[in-house]
Formats: sequence, C-alpha cells, structure tokens
Amino acid sequence: MGGRPATGQVLKPGEGQRSFALRVWAYGKREYITLGRPEDGWTLRQAERELAVVLRDIDLGVWKPSRPEPARPENDPLFHEFASEWFSAKQPELAPNTARSYRNDLTKHLLPFFAEHTLSQITISEVDRYRQEKVHEAARLTAAAAEGKTRTVVVVDRRGRSYKRSERPLSNRSINMHIDVLSQILALADDHGHIPSNPARGKRRRLKVTKARPVYLDSAEHIAVMLEAAGELDRDPKSRTKGRRAAIALLMLGGPRASSAGALLGRDQDLANGRIDIGRDKTEAGVREIDMLPLLREILTEHKATNATGPDDPILTTRHGNARDRHNLRQRVVGPVVARAEQLLDQRGGQPLPHGITPHKLRHTFASVLFAIGKDPTYVMHQLGHTDPAFTLRVYAHMMRRGPEEREALKALVEGHDWTLGEEQAEESAEQR
Repeated sequence: MGGRPATGQVLKPGEGQRSFALRVWAYGKREYITLGRPEDGWTLRQAERELAVVLRDIDLGVWKPSRPEPARPENDPLFHEFASEWFSAKQPELAPNTARSYRNDLTKHLLPFFAEHTLSQITISEVDRYRQEKVHEAARLTAAAAEGKTRTVVVVDRRGRSYKRSERPLSNRSINMHIDVLSQILALADDHGHIPSNPARGKRRRLKVTKARPVYLDSAEHIAVMLEAAGELDRDPKSRTKGRRAAIALLMLGGPRASSAGALLGRDQDLANGRIDIGRDKTEAGVREIDMLPLLREILTEHKATNATGPDDPILTTRHGNARDRHNLRQRVVGPVVARAEQLLDQRGGQPLPHGITPHKLRHTFASVLFAIGKDPTYVMHQLGHTDPAFTLRVYAHMMRRGPEEREALKALVEGHDWTLGEEQAEESAEQR
C-alpha cells in the first residue's frame, strides 16, 4: 500500500479511559479501536499483540475498520487540532514559565483525555468526568504512597535534562488549573461558533481548594539562623555551591520572586544608594524598585567584593558561573540551608522552622520584616510587587499579634544591631508561636 506506513500505539487505562485501546494510522486516516478492560482479562501484553496483528493486516491491505467513521461536520474540529492551534497563537503572549505550564497541562493531562473528542463532544458531563478521573488518580497515588508503593517517572526539565522522581498526586489546585486552560480553549471555540457555550466555565466545574495559612519566617531567631546556616555551608571546603548566604539574604530581605532573583545582573543592584531594580518580573506590578534593608546591603556588598560581579554578570551564580534559576535556588540553596538551620535550632533547643520553607515562602518573609520595622501595608504591597492587598493584610494582621519585643528584635537584626531577646522575652515569643 502506498502513502504513510501503518503506525500505532496502545492506550492504557487510567489516562482518561477505562479500557485498553489502540490508536493506529490506516489508509491515510487515524483509527481508534477499543479492546477491553483489565477486569475482563485484558493485559498490556495482549494489547501489544493485538496492535501487531492490526498493523500487519493494514500493511497487507486486508484490515477494515469495524465500523465506518461517521462524517464529521466541517465546523466541529477535533480538540487536539483546535487546542494545538490555540496554543501556537497564545504562546507568544505568555511568559516562558506560563507557556511551559500550559504545554505541560495540555500534553500530559488534557490531550490524553480529550484528544479524540470533537469540540461538540466536550460537554459539561465530560468535563466533570475528566475532573473525577483526576481526583480518583490522585487518591490512588496518595494511597500507594502511604503503602510505600510509589512509582518513579522520568521528568525532563526546561534544559532538556532528564531525571527520575516519585510520581506525585495532583492537588485540587492543579486540577483546577487544567480546567482553567481547557476553559480558555473552549471560550475561543465558543467565540468562533464551534460550540453553543463553554462547558468548562463556572465554579461548579472546579474543586474546592482550602487556603493554607501563609508560611514565612517572622522571628529574628529564624532569620538569623538561616543566614548563619548559609554562611556555614559557604565556608565548607567540601561544598561545591557558594554564594548561598547572599541568595538567602536576597530572598528573605529583598522579596524578589525566585526567577527574578536568578535573573538579576550586577547593574540591577545599586549598592551606593541601597536599591535593587526588578525589571524582569512575572507581572507588570512586579517590575519595581526595592529599597535595600541595611543588613541586605551589607551582605550583597560583601558578596560583590568576593565574586567581582560585573554590570552584565548574574549576581547569583552556580559553581559553573551560570545564573541560578528557580529550580536551582530551591534544590541547591534553600533546601540545604533549611536542613542545616533545623540542625542548629535542634542543637540549641530553639523553635523549629515552619514546615514548607521554599524560595517563595522566603519572599513572604520579606513582608513580615517590613511590618516589623513599621512600614505600612501600601508600602509593603508595592515592595512585594502585589496588586491584591489580601495577602499583605493577612501577614500584617498576623505580625501585629507579635509582641513589641519581638518586633524590635527583628528591626534591630535587619538594621545590623544586636537583636538578641532576653530569656523571658524569648519564652513569651515561643508561646505566641
């Protein structure tokens, strides 16, 4: 037979379907063949054997579809065709991280479920079925993790490097983000007249997400021990990563997003006047000028003297001299520093760090520091690059419950003075936390 050679693949249950199936290319068309469910005795090996038989018959020209493919209206494209065109048009408008997130949501989640649907077949019930499939899959992975039966998956980062990690269950927030992307695609389909309305629109299609209490460091002891731990790791002759103290100080006392911190160049820090120019941030409001706190200015001045940073050199670099990205900051800087800080606090009988410290949580720490030194919510919001004051006000309300002694200790620390709490004050501070 001429034309495109026969190719195909086995589709396994669990990715938006309940049965083994085959997707093959035959006689210039894509064909979908349902086989059977695992509970009916079908296995992956049997499905692969069936695929081999089908491909052989297609090559011989004797294979026929079990039923003729119904004619598809010209104005009712397949989801994968329409979604691919939507992403190609949308991508130039998106920030790189957002584009990667959308691509991941499409290729790993939405397309495996909806690829062979025409747009008109994506109904409210199908959107709900997708949501429930993801919820059940998350529950299965959570149960498997509790039993120590997690599977490893191969992940490829944005630089094309592959590594293995345990398969993780999706959170309700992640599933909602998939549906948000689906809703954007179907809104365009609605605009173009392919569907009468957008079935993914509305709160009823989303899962409930519980807002967690904000995580950040709000005591002089915790901020000081993080800087101490980072300095220890920098001085360790066995450590291949340097500059951790400067990175931790910048995140905690300057508040840039991790991606923005990694993108900062020497010309972006004005040490003479105590300012940092955040010019490549995630949002328009995020493009701003940060006022350096005295302690941050001191640490960055030391870092520049040690590393001889030029105007166009990254401020935070890996051991190879490359700019640190948000993944590197999380894995190579914040993770090891938190671990060492926990050891120091345990040795001294101090209050443990809050659970879940990440580069972004250190950014939140900046808000607590500014409130401690008497800055008003509007100033704090602009220093963080926020447009919505809700988070800023939650931190403000929490910080105002701290005693005046602890706020004074934080203020003394970031201004480079003695910040140590007395024994009685330290006990009161621990009780408040």
